[in-house]
Amino acid sequence: MLFDAFKNRKSPKIEFTKIDPTWRVAWGTVDESYENIAWRDEKFSVVLPCTASGLLTETLAISYEGRFVVVGDIWLTNRVQLLQKLGIEPDSFQGSSLQLVANLWERWGFECLRQLVGMFALVVWDRQRQVLKLVRDRIGVRTLYYTTTGSVRWIAPQLRTLSPHRSSELDLVALRDYLCCAFVPGERTLWEQVRELRPGTVLEFIDHKVEAYWQLQEQIVAVDQPLAWHSDRLRELLDQVVQEYLPPADEPVGVFLSGGLDSSGITALVAKFHKAPVHTFSIHFGSECPNELEFSSLVASHCQTQHHILEITFKDMWERLPETMAYLDDPIGDPLTVPNLLLGRLARESTEIVLNGEGGDPCFGGPKNQPMLINSLYGSVTNQDALQAYLISFQKCAVDLPQLLKPEVLTAIQTAPWVFEEDLSSQVSYLNRLMAMNIKFKGADQILTKVSNLTQAALLHGRSPLFDQRVVDLSMEIPPEHKLSGVGEKAVLKQAIADILPEAIIYRPKSGMMVPVQLGFRKYWQQEAKDLLLNRNAAITPYLNQLPIRNWLNYQGDTWSRYGVKLWLLVSLEIWLQVNQKCSSESKK
Repeated sequence: MLFDAFKNRKSPKIEFTKIDPTWRVAWGTVDESYENIAWRDEKFSVVLPCTASGLLTETLAISYEGRFVVVGDIWLTNRVQLLQKLGIEPDSFQGSSLQLVANLWERWGFECLRQLVGMFALVVWDRQRQVLKLVRDRIGVRTLYYTTTGSVRWIAPQLRTLSPHRSSELDLVALRDYLCCAFVPGERTLWEQVRELRPGTVLEFIDHKVEAYWQLQEQIVAVDQPLAWHSDRLRELLDQVVQEYLPPADEPVGVFLSGGLDSSGITALVAKFHKAPVHTFSIHFGSECPNELEFSSLVASHCQTQHHILEITFKDMWERLPETMAYLDDPIGDPLTVPNLLLGRLARESTEIVLNGEGGDPCFGGPKNQPMLINSLYGSVTNQDALQAYLISFQKCAVDLPQLLKPEVLTAIQTAPWVFEEDLSSQVSYLNRLMAMNIKFKGADQILTKVSNLTQAALLHGRSPLFDQRVVDLSMEIPPEHKLSGVGEKAVLKQAIADILPEAIIYRPKSGMMVPVQLGFRKYWQQEAKDLLLNRNAAITPYLNQLPIRNWLNYQGDTWSRYGVKLWLLVSLEIWLQVNQKCSSESKK
């Protein structure tokens, strides 16, 4: 087939990390000889890996009257309140949260989803009606993928678990989107005919009906109220959410602390409410590179945490990339992936639960929205202008597609729509429109899936309070001028946490965590990258022209000299493809 990445190809060899699969569900008739089936009836089977034989009760629950089978991953913050709705004393219920949801579904059906607060990806089998439903939490903290092999629909929480059942052909539209965004947005995945359930939706089989039980909407309230009124509401909610995200009072907890406003605020709230040791974790990239340790150490001292600092070398970044890509579902071209994994492993030495500050920028108006806002000020722009500006704002390969993609690939995707078009043309305020898109796409498809997969890989429970569904909803009630105004960003968040942080943190310029990939390719990885990307057997060769890649490797051909981020994006893609080629081969043996 023209676009089969792996048929009869031998890519340059990289180190492979074998990753154990997760549970998966088969809807349809599966041969009785199929291995590792933990539960089944005529049309529905639950498959657990042999390494997870003791996890059946954590993965599967049956409702009290036996009608509904619920399979999935779930973590709830309102478990006590839900038990009370069922008339059950919380102390007397020994079942899992999955069992609780099965019982709620027995009582209220689909409507019980509106009562769940937390993160979850669920498969619900109605044994009476023979109907299957897939469910994903509102923000997209947990993931759920599905594909079809013959007459059987396969569903799993991680893409790699579907390796035995998926096509080896790439989805060319998803490839285009990855090159522009450094992640795959929307329901597509990089594998053709494999789809990801969108956040806040329920997908019903047989008829493939999709229904949203929650949608992110602008609902601005109290326009006449001052900034202080809105910041007080936000602070009250943050106090509640952070407390709900903490482990039991006698257990340690960790926070990933960059020294920026968002992670510093979460650190201060955790330190305020948790009495057991609070560990904070920061990174730097050695003496050659600027860092933010001055600010992270200031916050750690201010909050009296046990502070841990990890130096990540250029050797670490390159050598750990194959392993990191193996833990991801779709590829993510964010250079922070490797640091996320390594910092998680350091954190696991001290705690099992770690919080982070992800979500502050998309929810409260981070500075990355400024170029798009400026673009909107200069006269009337068409939807196509807005789309192009939005794609360029990612600062990846959007403008390079005509030169980067092979002609046959470019032709195949020429008329394919973009997943962003509908949202860009919505009628809500421009800032909230951009923020909603950041939450819907970058949040669900890059940030949260990256955090979830890489913390799990480190045997950690990762939690993102600023991406809590209630915080996200509240952010859409706050007038845009209290978020981003001119060069001042996140005003409402700054005021909400000003009393618990040093002024130097509240008023410092936003810089972001910069990974020195430009220096990495120029000084350390250039030859390795050439061997990987310019090899005639590279996995990307059927799709991408070598000339622009060769130019970038020689630091030529880009007006803005963004060679580092573009090369990291391509290296991540190549290694992800190779890792998944090996994963697919292993799983089909």
